[in-house]
Amino acid sequence: MVEAMSRRKTLNFPLILTVLTIHFVIVAGEYFKPFNVTYDNRALIIGGKRRMLISAGIHYPRATPEMWPTLIARSKEGGADVIETYTFWNGHEPTRGQYNFEGRYDIVKFAKLVGSHGLFLFIRIGPYACAEWNFGGFPIWLRDIPGIEFRTDNAPFKEEMERYVKKIVDLMISESLFSWQGGPIILLQIENEYGNVESSFGPKGKLYMKWAAEMAVGLGAGVPWVMCRQTDAPEYIIDTCNAYYCDGFTPNSEKKPKIWTENWNGWFADWGERLPYRPSEDIAFAIARFFQRGGSLQNYYMYFGGTNFGRTAGGPTQITSYDYDAPLDEYGLLRQPKWGHLKDLHAAIKLCEPALVAADSPQYIKLGPKQEAHVYRGTSNNIGQYMSLNEGICAAFIANIDEHESATVKFYGQEFTLPPWSVVFCQIAEIQLSTQLRWGHKLQSKQWAQILFQLGIILCFYKLSLKASSESFSQSWMTLKEPLGVWGDKNFTSKGILEHLNVTKDQSDYLWYLTRIYISDDDISFWEENDVSPTIDIDSMRDFVRIFVNGQLAGSVKGKWIKVVQPVKLVQGYNDILLLSETVGLQNYGAFLEKDGAGFKGQIKLTGCKSGDINLTTSLWTYQVGLRGEFLEVYDVNSTESAGWTEFPTGTTPSVFSWYKTKFDAPGGTDPVALDFSSMGKGQAWVNGHHVGRYWTLVAPNNGCGRTCDYRGAYHSDKCRTNCGEITQAWYHIPRSWLKTLNNVLVIFEETDKTPFDISISTRSTETICAQVSEKHYPPLHKWSHSEFDRKLSLMDKTPEMHLQCDEGHTISSIEFASYGSPNGSCQKFSQGKCHAANSLSVVSQACIGRTSCSIGISNGVFGDPCRHVVKSLAVQAKCSPPPDLSTSASS
Repeated sequence: MVEAMSRRKTLNFPLILTVLTIHFVIVAGEYFKPFNVTYDNRALIIGGKRRMLISAGIHYPRATPEMWPTLIARSKEGGADVIETYTFWNGHEPTRGQYNFEGRYDIVKFAKLVGSHGLFLFIRIGPYACAEWNFGGFPIWLRDIPGIEFRTDNAPFKEEMERYVKKIVDLMISESLFSWQGGPIILLQIENEYGNVESSFGPKGKLYMKWAAEMAVGLGAGVPWVMCRQTDAPEYIIDTCNAYYCDGFTPNSEKKPKIWTENWNGWFADWGERLPYRPSEDIAFAIARFFQRGGSLQNYYMYFGGTNFGRTAGGPTQITSYDYDAPLDEYGLLRQPKWGHLKDLHAAIKLCEPALVAADSPQYIKLGPKQEAHVYRGTSNNIGQYMSLNEGICAAFIANIDEHESATVKFYGQEFTLPPWSVVFCQIAEIQLSTQLRWGHKLQSKQWAQILFQLGIILCFYKLSLKASSESFSQSWMTLKEPLGVWGDKNFTSKGILEHLNVTKDQSDYLWYLTRIYISDDDISFWEENDVSPTIDIDSMRDFVRIFVNGQLAGSVKGKWIKVVQPVKLVQGYNDILLLSETVGLQNYGAFLEKDGAGFKGQIKLTGCKSGDINLTTSLWTYQVGLRGEFLEVYDVNSTESAGWTEFPTGTTPSVFSWYKTKFDAPGGTDPVALDFSSMGKGQAWVNGHHVGRYWTLVAPNNGCGRTCDYRGAYHSDKCRTNCGEITQAWYHIPRSWLKTLNNVLVIFEETDKTPFDISISTRSTETICAQVSEKHYPPLHKWSHSEFDRKLSLMDKTPEMHLQCDEGHTISSIEFASYGSPNGSCQKFSQGKCHAANSLSVVSQACIGRTSCSIGISNGVFGDPCRHVVKSLAVQAKCSPPPDLSTSASS
């Protein structure tokens, strides 16, 4: 996925609901009775019924199978109907013809877990994924097929692509995972954002796109297919939107529903860059606008981002964390306020669903220069599955798309004050009163009744506590020196500079280039007399190069296809020039990926010699793929000391390119675990043989992070950046399932002269939770004395509640602030206002302390009325703690 080039208008989430409706719920078990999936101009039709759907993006390889159930359950709790994922060709077919559907790549197990939770599944087969995944998901062997050109009308590529897509579809059919078989799969995607690059391939691009669509539909999956960002998609494929805002998107046919396949609720990060942050209010605004303007399915990219374990990160130079500022953070913890804020939004949309699916299109009402309403109205004929009696139902969205000013508008006789960049939801019940009323006359026309309440916005903020457990981290380290340059018997010599990936086949990040040059006395004298140094010039390089001369590091450069000019110090006689080319994730986006390559392009020269430049491009070079430690698999738990490990006591002088190994005990409890590598330089890490990923302690620039983030106005990836002046990524996730209680083995490969003694291990959990929720407030309300109406009204007329929730295994140990009335401030800065109920702390403490979660009613009936004629709210700050025996001794 790539960032939208245009800015589109969106919304915030001061949410006002009018509620008089029946919740529409499908029991989880019903998903496993066979049902068909079709669509019309309004929505997907699931089992004969239109649906408004919330989808949560979770990529199964970016978590462990042990994490999947919790991630899926938390997505469902947050209001998701659907789980979305790509497939990852290079993970499933790492060697041509040899498939892998085990461990983190067990897509069948993942699909069945989704279904078992009563959720639908949307699989984006691709097979091009982009996804900030290495090589966009393509296996590296694909580029070596003779005559191949990716993603165009090319027979070798189409043959391989069809074979893989058919493999996935057939696998899902064989496991009875499609809806018509009683499984959860309701939607598939072929290709991915091809419209962004189609023109690069000329006429062959359009031919390929049509072929891909026909091929996919011909596989007999039996559910609809989509193509995202494909405005010329065929009539039998749904074209969809990927962007920060998709409310203004229109499919290329009136027969297709409006689907948002990627709502970028965050963004990815590169080494040495600031971290992106997208405010919850803006995401909620964008989603509300999407459904307001006819949207039917919205998918979060990502709902859980996870981790780029091993060498799966793409880029180049994208970090190991794929946290994505998602509602579930990299460790699977709830990111508040985002998770709770969006959960409330989803509940609001679901309240409106009966009316949204009943209307083919909304009534548009202009309320001001930047204010508008969309009204969805259904009748008893087309929404009978939702409503009883002779009722119609109506849902309205009122928007203020002004980025700066609030506005007061009149809608159906009721005044609404709309904050800037916001949407109000209204649920209106329309009832035909055809029965005789008590006072003896009939109402001859339809009457409107509306009931509105202020949905309490949970102004949550959570503090991520890192509980240090370094006392369980051994300070006894062993080391192993990695040789520089040629180390094995599989090296070879060739004339000229070979392309990096043609040599490594991406089996390692590292490729050594070694040559020898002769320097005369005349050159030495020339440099000394003129006080100049010769330089190694490389026309173009990516991603990282280290230049060694006679075994000493002369310098290093990072970049993407940049020129390198490195001064070097040479001696009279023969000099060894050693270049180490390093990839840091292969290119994952763009046309002609097979031609992108890695390493060096153009010429490599030694400049500044007395007799002129020496062209090293045509020299004899000896090539060595990878590291000796990689070849010996010294990171394996069964690696013996015969590999050459020696003690590395404190105070020992470190050297570059060293392996380090230690043992450590796992922190107690069940909280997620992370290693702090902020004291290191650049390298890779393994725990018990599992490849954690690359680490690199580059620091983000000091500028570009504002003190505040104004959600109002169109978001883009450089807006609201954080982490200025800090290491881009210091903490690295170690899944609990990779750990034993005792004697876990950590192996790291460090490229610089950093020592490992300051590495620490910590658990991660939410320590401070806050919430602020307003009491229910009714504007003037007109009621009829109709018994059925009164009954339904009473069902919906419930007291608002505040819900507090700690992480699993933690309980609320103390209430640090509580005030019912008019509290001021925000989380960790709350203070009492003029209106305050004296019993606030005792009421909340009694309801919550000692519990993992609790609920408190927000009303005078619970706290008493500390100040009449004032709309009150409850603000709470609580502390979550693990059981006493699992608490750690220190906190950072």
